[in-house]
Amino acid sequence: MTACPTPAPVSPPEPTVRMRAGLAYGLLGLPLAFVALPLYVHLPHHYANTYGMPLATLGALLLLARLFDALTDPLLGRLSDGLFARSPRWVLWTGAASAAVLVLGMAALFFPPASVRPYLDTWVLIGLLITYTAFSQLAIAHQSWAARLGGQPVWRAEIVAWREGAALIGVVLASVLPTWLGWPAWVTVFALLLGVAWLCWWWAPTPSQPLALAAAASHWATGLIHPWRQPPFRRLLGVFVLNGLASAMPATLVLFFIQDRLAAADWQPVFLATYFVAAAASMPLWLRRVRHWGLARTWLAGMLLACATFIWAATLGTGDVWGFWAVCALSGLALGTDLALPSALLAGLIAHQGDQGRREGAYFGWWNLATKLNLALAAGLSLPLLGALGYVPGHTAAEGLRALTWAYAVVPCVIKLTAAGLLYLLFVRHQPPSASPHAPRS
Repeated sequence: MTACPTPAPVSPPEPTVRMRAGLAYGLLGLPLAFVALPLYVHLPHHYANTYGMPLATLGALLLLARLFDALTDPLLGRLSDGLFARSPRWVLWTGAASAAVLVLGMAALFFPPASVRPYLDTWVLIGLLITYTAFSQLAIAHQSWAARLGGQPVWRAEIVAWREGAALIGVVLASVLPTWLGWPAWVTVFALLLGVAWLCWWWAPTPSQPLALAAAASHWATGLIHPWRQPPFRRLLGVFVLNGLASAMPATLVLFFIQDRLAAADWQPVFLATYFVAAAASMPLWLRRVRHWGLARTWLAGMLLACATFIWAATLGTGDVWGFWAVCALSGLALGTDLALPSALLAGLIAHQGDQGRREGAYFGWWNLATKLNLALAAGLSLPLLGALGYVPGHTAAEGLRALTWAYAVVPCVIKLTAAGLLYLLFVRHQPPSASPHAPRS
């Protein structure tokens, strides 16, 4: 294999061709999500229980590594732009190298050699820095690839939906396979999935021929801050950050809510599975709405559905299992818009600003930084706030449970309504109802 295949059409007319194209591109989302859950969730528990690492040490190492991970995303975005400026083949082979480093990094983190046990904290920090970097490089390049395909709003949303749908399957698998298979088998399965997904990516629709290197390569620092000079990007990122914070807070607190507010800890797997399955099943439904409403209006509808659902969640109490099951199903349905549509809107914005084929990596680098900071901010705000308001995990004092309900359902609803209002004022209001908006106003 010495060259990329002949580029496929970026907007295939036949449904079967669209399906093959979406699957070939989107499948990489599965192993990336498959590794994200163990990397961000299981690893701390593994080191605390298997190796007896103090929680304070582990927390400090994770904080340093995650800050590094977030702050390097814009730099990796610029690297991605440079690779695309050469050719998609450079992106694919660099992605293969990152995939190999990612597999080796996961193996090293979960199975540290006995010889490094006296220096385990250093081993963990270095391993996390390398593994996070490989993961982020691959994820940003993959996101940028979809944005460079261009096309109409429906096709942009569809190609992103394939990626995010595969990612949801990856999350579900990652939540059960470590328990079923154990970590050695899990690493083997992950390596196989990643290899197959990379081969499929090779045969995915290819972005149009990039500009000549001399024309595409601007000054490195100038290119890095270029997205911030675009008012539409700043507005869209503001909506994205608020909406993401509103989603990240319930995600941080959901297990506490199930355990203490509902007293339904045994139902946790059912609730989480319902949420993710509903999100995956909602993708085709929302894509049909995009054809009639456009990207921004459809995203707004998803936000409003989520707000209505969490207002309902705020009224639930001990034993309301079926009510919360319905909340999980409806909020999962709303999640489909958050997963598929913001990235598609960003792709349209990049094209509208004249940056398609040149600076997608820079945009998605900042986009990913915002996503990761949202997760950190949600935990950093909600958990200390709950403690200050009297909530103690495992306790059912009325004052603490009231604080938990507000932090889980009410405050996120207020934040999401603010994001919905901004989306309407800055984007939806300026587009005719029959349009399929592919770019925000300038």
